[in-house]
Amino acid sequence: MNWYEKLKQYFPIQEMKSKEHMDLLLEEKSDTYIKDEGPNHVLMYANLPDFIFVDYIFVSGDARGQGLGKKLINGLKEKNKPIILEVEPVDYEDTDTEKRQRFYKREGFKHAKSIGYRRRSLATNEINEMEILYWSPEEAGEKEIFEAMKHTYQEIHTYKDKQLYGESYMPVDEVLSLKVDKELVED
Repeated sequence: MNWYEKLKQYFPIQEMKSKEHMDLLLEEKSDTYIKDEGPNHVLMYANLPDFIFVDYIFVSGDARGQGLGKKLINGLKEKNKPIILEVEPVDYEDTDTEKRQRFYKREGFKHAKSIGYRRRSLATNEINEMEILYWSPEEAGEKEIFEAMKHTYQEIHTYKDKQLYGESYMPVDEVLSLKVDKELVED
């Protein structure tokens, strides 16, 4: 089974980019969009100047619990810049969502509580809510993570979307929101 089929079987349709989209990113943004693939994993990420965005991380069921996910995350941490990723909110009927969140928490990721993320899936036409998790070698603030997510959305998620899907994703300002703490805003 090829890398795309592995991702497609694991991730919900509303979270998946088309294979053409990912192939185009790998080809046209090869300096930043990277595929790390092995017999038991697929890791797709954007290595941008100031941060890393994990687009997809898949570890096969046979290899789970053996430290492969930790090894992949540690490889990214060695680049010494913030790491950002999107996860589904915990759904107690889907134990994988809770396991994923626990894994990232063990790896030192924080939940960006002030960042809202809602985007319409071009595959299902439904609004999909995601949570933003991040890890930082230094204490990155959520405003910095928010700006990085906006950049990711515009440079990776919506890359040539009209050409690839026949329509555009929602504008970034309708997808991402930042709840500002009044205490932080006041001088």
